[in-house]
Amino acid sequence: MDTILPAQLVEAARKVLEANRAAGRRIAVAESCTGGLVSAALTEIPGSSDVFDAGFVTYSNEAKTEVLKVSGDVLETFGSVSIAVAWSMAQGALKRSTADVAVAITGIAGPDGGSEKKPVGTVVFAQAERGADPQHIVADARHFENNGRAGVRLQAALCALELLMPDAAAPEPVESP
Repeated sequence: MDTILPAQLVEAARKVLEANRAAGRRIAVAESCTGGLVSAALTEIPGSSDVFDAGFVTYSNEAKTEVLKVSGDVLETFGSVSIAVAWSMAQGALKRSTADVAVAITGIAGPDGGSEKKPVGTVVFAQAERGADPQHIVADARHFENNGRAGVRLQAALCALELLMPDAAAPEPVESP
């Protein structure tokens, strides 16, 4: 297949689309640090439109607030790379789409922007399902070894695709922020 994306990423996207098609689920993605990489991988597959409903690239805090309705208070209190923001992004993606499940990604790809508490390579994911209890938050923070900006973004995109699998072992639920 003619693609500019890594084969590993395209193959993961193909599996996500096939599994969700079989499960009768539509999916959406809210991306920050991956900048549309997950959406690009999903749309690389011909016929993806019957499963992939929407992709939102909300790189700035203003976009997160305007497009996905992430609360400014949540951003200010927890920071853009937090479970609270990722969860709000996933909920916003569900509200702005007809998807059954949404995954959000926010993180620090580097090479700059990290801190002692949130070093480069810190990425937070959240998964939200339509009709699920909104107090049941499914989210996780991970640290990917900093093998460059591209490496962090690729690892984050692959993780997000895993979370879109219908039978995925979702991250452990966390307490509501």
